[in-house]
Amino acid sequence: MNRQIVLDTETTGLEPSEGHRIIEIGCVELVNRRLTGRNYHQYLQPDREIDEGAVEVHGITNEFLEGKPRFADIAGEFLDFVRGAELVIHNAPFDVGFLNHELQRLGRDWGCIEDHCTVLDTLALARRMHPGQKNSLDALCKRYGVDNSNRELHGALLDAEILADVYLAMTGGQVALSLDTAQGPGQEVTGDTAIRRLPVDRPPLPVITASEEELAAHEARLDALDQAAADGALWRRLSH
Repeated sequence: MNRQIVLDTETTGLEPSEGHRIIEIGCVELVNRRLTGRNYHQYLQPDREIDEGAVEVHGITNEFLEGKPRFADIAGEFLDFVRGAELVIHNAPFDVGFLNHELQRLGRDWGCIEDHCTVLDTLALARRMHPGQKNSLDALCKRYGVDNSNRELHGALLDAEILADVYLAMTGGQVALSLDTAQGPGQEVTGDTAIRRLPVDRPPLPVITASEEELAAHEARLDALDQAAADGALWRRLSH
């Protein structure tokens, strides 16, 4: 089983070395390149002021975070969710740096995130695939036709969901349709947010065969190509 967790965070600022903290974690689970609908989402109380510039990016305020749990309160359940998976992160050094800063605050016994998971940086992957081009998440959405129209502000869970679609498109095509966020049968809740569950037992795609009239028209077209091309119709040469 290939288990991946697409992850994003929002923070109080840019540098954990300056005491900035994580205020939101959003995770989306993929198993064998399929969205399972099992997500993890949590807002966190940072015990410090959020930079004004950061609020402009994600819209999360200190007032909104009053009464939310601290990272120490959810560290165990978070690590249980991601343990053993490959983390898929856009600009991974940023998020990994903050996650490791939070774990270090808890003590040496917690280790670092790389002790629990492997990490894939989709920004580094995109730069290898598209050198010299813009490779922000918004730019990749446009390149791969991923709908990010709801992304007026950054949000960890929304960005993780968008990144999951982008990652699947970058590495071989989308394999699952997105669902809306309304909770329905079979959904569950982790943290603050209802989980989207993708049906895993969808019926197989129908196979539609050509009718006799369509086959006859196809052969007539190949006959015409045989007469027009010196070497005959390429299709017939490849199919024999």
